[in-house]
Order: sequence, then structure tokens, then C-alpha cells
Amino acid sequence: MASMLLPASSPSPEATATAVAKAAGNIEGADALKDVVTEKSMTAGTVVEWLDSFGFALGSTRISVWGVIVVLAVIIGLYVFARVGSKVAHRLFARLTALDPARRLLGEKLLSIVIWLIAIFIGIDLLGIDLTALTVFSGAFGLAIGFGLQKTFGNLLAGIILLMDRSIKPGDVIAVNDGISNTVGQVKKIGLRAVSVTTRDMKEYLIPNENLMINQVENWSYSSRNVRVRLQMVVDHSADLDLAETLMIEAAKASPRVLNLPPPAAWITQLTEDGVFYEIRIWINDPEDGLANVRSDVLKRIWRSFRENNVPIPNRTTRQVHLDQTEALKELIAVLREAKPGETPKNNN
Repeated sequence: MASMLLPASSPSPEATATAVAKAAGNIEGADALKDVVTEKSMTAGTVVEWLDSFGFALGSTRISVWGVIVVLAVIIGLYVFARVGSKVAHRLFARLTALDPARRLLGEKLLSIVIWLIAIFIGIDLLGIDLTALTVFSGAFGLAIGFGLQKTFGNLLAGIILLMDRSIKPGDVIAVNDGISNTVGQVKKIGLRAVSVTTRDMKEYLIPNENLMINQVENWSYSSRNVRVRLQMVVDHSADLDLAETLMIEAAKASPRVLNLPPPAAWITQLTEDGVFYEIRIWINDPEDGLANVRSDVLKRIWRSFRENNVPIPNRTTRQVHLDQTEALKELIAVLREAKPGETPKNNN
């Protein structure tokens, strides 16, 4: 058993080169196609023979211009086949309106993967590639691919998981915190590698699927599209607080985007020398249209209502000083009144 755990000896460069040459030389499709063309038309067969005459030997294998043309034609044809198949899959699932967008997108991605795999296997069969010739270096090659495409496959699996559990769907408004910044936007597309998120600044972020799995994500429309928005307001101490609260709630209800249920509310949060601080809480169900604009609309309506009903707002640029009517203050006022303009009051003391 111990001997089975020992690593196999590395192949020599000569053996690896021979294996690669055999893998490239075992393309039987080019020779079969040449025979078919020659049987159908002697002229075309002559052209094929002429193209096949240009080539070079690599070990025990000969690579010709005709073989390269056949390989390129098969690759291009299968690529076009896979692309067309993927577009057909997209249109097919777009018509399945009975499924929600997340399930349609998941089915489309899985069908696209299957189409690409079928195209690869068809290409291998058409070219007659002998995969057993690649076993010499398949271990090292597979290990290199595993390390090089680790993130790619991680993002692919993360995207499939996101679509299966429907935690993030196209159209959701999310906030992604990567520890440095907070990105808020609407999910436009969930791809095999990344999620496309468009912010209110019309900037499109491509966030890797794996980041959405390991970082904190706020989904504002996961179970409900209702989002609460907070606004700050300050009222002067001399204001009628009951009237001020009524005007704030009525102004919030008058805004088109504010929901009536849950109803808007105004709560006192602080009592300071600068005034009475309120927090106005409103609810909206269209966060993708932005938050700053609805805040601005509500505050403008509150400002107009306060001015129409003479509700004062503190002016921090001015200060009012109140003096108590003491005997010393009265004597000072009397002395100032008796003094002539430009004359310094006399001190009786």
C-alpha cells in the first residue's frame, strides 16, 4: 500500500514531445475528408493533394497545410455551433414566462454549458484525436489547469449556487461591503463569472460571484421591496411641536414615492440648545430609483409647510441673549439714558 502513495516519476522531455506529436498526428478526420473529396471530384482531390504536400515532420508524425486547415475549420464551425446554440437556449428560456427570472437564467446557463461540452466532444470525434496519447502529461497539465482556473471554477459554481438558492436575482437592489467600500446598485445580469451591478451614477460594476458568497451582502428586495428611509429635521424650541409633527407627516404623505402603509412617522430624537431634533421615517418600494431624490422631495415639502404655517427653524448664525431684570441692570439702564450722546457715563462709585 505504501508503494501506491509514491509519486510517479516525471516523464522525460523526449517522451512528452513524442506524446504531443502523436496526439497531433492522430487526427484521422483530415485524411478521411481528403479521401472523400478525392472520390467526389478529381480536381478538388488534386488541390487537396497539393495542400497536403506542404508540411513538415515532427518525430514520427507529419503535419501538413491541409491538416491545419481542417482543424481550423472544425474549430470555427463548432464555435459557431455553440454560440448559436447558446442564443437559441436564451430565446427558448425567455419564452418560459411560467418560471421566475432566476430559474430561467439558471436553466439557460446549464443548457449553454451542455452545448459547449457537446461541441467539444464532437470536435474530438471529428478530428479523430486519440486522447490516450495525452496520458503522459495529462497529470501535470490537469494540475496546472486546476491551479490556474481555480478562481474561474469557483466563480462558476458560486454563480450557479446563487441562481439555485435565489438569494440574488436580476432586478434586486443590493449593497456589497468588501471591507473597504459599500457598493449599492441594481443587479442587471448574473453571468458565469461575475454579477453586473449598475449604480445610480450609471456606473456598472462587475463583481465576481465568489465575492457575493464570502462578503456581506444587503439585499434590499430579497423578501420584500419595501425600504425605510430616514430624514433628519430640526425645529426651534418656540415652535408648536404638535403642529410641526403634523406638517412633517402630511408633507411626507404628499410625496408620490412614499407609501401610505407602513405610514410615515416623526420621532423626537434629541433636545439640545440648537433645537428639537426629529427623525422622519418613510417607506418606499422602488429603491432602484434612488434615495437622495425622495429625501429632497420630502424636505422641500416640509420647508414649504413650515413657512406657510410660521413654524420656526433654528438659525444657528444668530444668537438671542436674555437678561434678567435685576436692580444692577436697572441702574445701568438709567445711567445710559441720562448720558448725552458721545459722553462717557460717569461712575457714581
